[in-house]
Amino acid sequence: MHKSSGARFWIVVLSTLAVIAAAVYLSLTNGTFDMSVLEVVKTLLRLNPVPEHDLVVFEFRLPRIVLGGLIGIALGVAGSVIQGITRNGLADPGILGINAGAGMAVVLFMLLFQGQLNTTGWLAVMTMPMFGLVGGLAATATIYLFARSQGRLDPQRLILVGIAVASGFGAITMYVSLKMNPSDFEMAVVWLAGSIYSANWKFVVTMLPWLIVLVPVIWLRSHILDLFQLDDASVSSLGVAVEREKNILLLGSIGLVSASVAVSGSIGFVGLIAPHIARRLVGIQHKRLIPVSGLTGAAMVVTADFIGKTVFAPAQLAVGIVISIIGVPYFVYLLIRSKS
Repeated sequence: MHKSSGARFWIVVLSTLAVIAAAVYLSLTNGTFDMSVLEVVKTLLRLNPVPEHDLVVFEFRLPRIVLGGLIGIALGVAGSVIQGITRNGLADPGILGINAGAGMAVVLFMLLFQGQLNTTGWLAVMTMPMFGLVGGLAATATIYLFARSQGRLDPQRLILVGIAVASGFGAITMYVSLKMNPSDFEMAVVWLAGSIYSANWKFVVTMLPWLIVLVPVIWLRSHILDLFQLDDASVSSLGVAVEREKNILLLGSIGLVSASVAVSGSIGFVGLIAPHIARRLVGIQHKRLIPVSGLTGAAMVVTADFIGKTVFAPAQLAVGIVISIIGVPYFVYLLIRSKS
């Protein structure tokens, strides 16, 4: 049984990687400037480099693909952690308001430094995730304040409080963005839709430390997430410091979400859908669920970005909007299924 489940895990991983590879291939070769596979390979391997090909691949398409993959991994992992902690399959960074809190803080950052700081410069790119983390923590603290019942997090109240928190932070974000000058306001609106139009290697470098540090920390606590499927009293009786472990896991997931929001805006539903798909493919054991959720999230974001920039060409649809078109019906389906 153990061998068969292990084989299934690797089949799922390889299949998901194949989907990502197909999306990467399509994204690299298709667009306003079409390229053949041979031209892409020659450009990547630096064989007879052509300046136009270098510009298209290394400055526009590749950083966008890599950033999309990293964002998908971060949101997929964060979603599986939040669902594991809350024991609620409908929990998600976007629905709980963590995205909205982080987004509000980043828009506030844009307002405070408008005209003084280049938002694509190194200082801004490295600082924005910190603002996002503060906003995500503010959202989480608000949720904990109102969703706890008798010292415990009530899964039923969690969704309602999360929706209210998301709406509240969304209203603050809109108010703050209206205080911006017209050009900054336009940039903020596009960014809030969940866009990776302006992806560059600085954003990729910004994301990497958060993933390199936080994903292993979370994965090494995967057995704790398995225990959290029991009630808190049972977990405590096994010698687990419940609140401390919850805080570490929650902070890790908020950090991943905040880093993602800082470079792409609010991309919703990835943290909801990716863990559900992963759970159906590899089961509920978090040692396997977490990596598969991350890979599924990466496949979702890279594929959605390809759809957004090609299907609606010459216009481009933000990746957040494309995923929401799929995510809203899926969320309604989950609500109906949970009631039945």
